[in-house]
Amino acid sequence: MSACTIRLATTADLPSLVRLLNVLFEQEAEFKPDEIAQARGLTLILENPEVGQILIAHHGAEVAGMVGLLYTISTALGARVALLEDMVVAPAWRNAGIGSQLLEAAIAHARQAGCQRITLLTDDINTDAQRFYGRHGFTHSPMVPFRRLLN
Repeated sequence: MSACTIRLATTADLPSLVRLLNVLFEQEAEFKPDEIAQARGLTLILENPEVGQILIAHHGAEVAGMVGLLYTISTALGARVALLEDMVVAPAWRNAGIGSQLLEAAIAHARQAGCQRITLLTDDINTDAQRFYGRHGFTHSPMVPFRRLLN
């Protein structure tokens, strides 16, 4: 396992975060890279920590990965919960344990923020990601996501 430093991202990290999102969205079935939209979305999160926060993993001076936490309220739990978004490790750092370190840091961060649950989505065909999340205590939900674009 390769040790890395994990910290909260800032707007100074925006170029690195956009590059990581390009990697993620190139492999996802439903989304495509759009650097302008990605920078706009990241800025909305980075400038509004009550909405969410982004953790970034460094290995030395190199950015190795990122994960986002978006906050909302669950009426079922009567508590704050988090949506885990945009978990990605740079291809050069995959299978080095950085994803596990990043995910565990995100879980700890969500707990510290008072969250009672973390929910995430992954592509139905991405069985590697599903196994990865399963190893970290996530379970399959019978809920089925539906989306409607509003533009």
